Amino acid sequence: MKVLEERIREEGLILSDTVLKVDSFLNHQVDTQLALQIGEEFGRIFGHLPVTKVLTVEASGIQFAMAAGIALGVPFIYAKKKKAVTQSEGVYSAPVHSFTRQEDYRISISRKYLGPGDKVLIVDDFLATGAALVGLADIVNESGAELLGVGCVIEKSFQEGRSLLEDRGIAVHALARISSMSPGEIHFIGNPDTAEMIKESVEC
Repeated sequence: MKVLEERIREEGLILSDTVLKVDSFLNHQVDTQLALQIGEEFGRIFGHLPVTKVLTVEASGIQFAMAAGIALGVPFIYAKKKKAVTQSEGVYSAPVHSFTRQEDYRISISRKYLGPGDKVLIVDDFLATGAALVGLADIVNESGAELLGVGCVIEKSFQEGRSLLEDRGIAVHALARISSMSPGEIHFIGNPDTAEMIKESVEC
């Protein structure tokens, strides 16, 4: 998705060879038109599949799961990181380790909204270590639903997330795949011999 790659080049801030900050347009302040374009692209990629639910984790995946749900004409569900006092019914849950926050937590989804007969597409903002997506896949399996695939906005392909999912037989599609990066420089898969320079003037 070229428009996404261009925004990463123009506004992304690479803090290290593993940390990319895109909070000016994707996961803190959100460019709503870009989010809708991302949803439409997921709709194009996965629209031939009989998806009944789009699934994500709060909070950064919510806008993209909603946009994908709109494009596919189905509801979306987000897994909660803390059980609310109003969530008195049974839940599916799974442990997750956050790479960016360096903490462990449990995600949960009400059994009312996911079950056998559902065909699920998982959508998230980043694929890196894959921990959150593996947790979601475990919940889908526990529910008896069928997981049709995973869509990610940005993939750091030099980390192990994709292989963890593909080893489980899960189809993965990312809209922007980063093969390597370092402060001031980024390489996208598809242009392996071209180093794209990141603008240094982006505010933190």
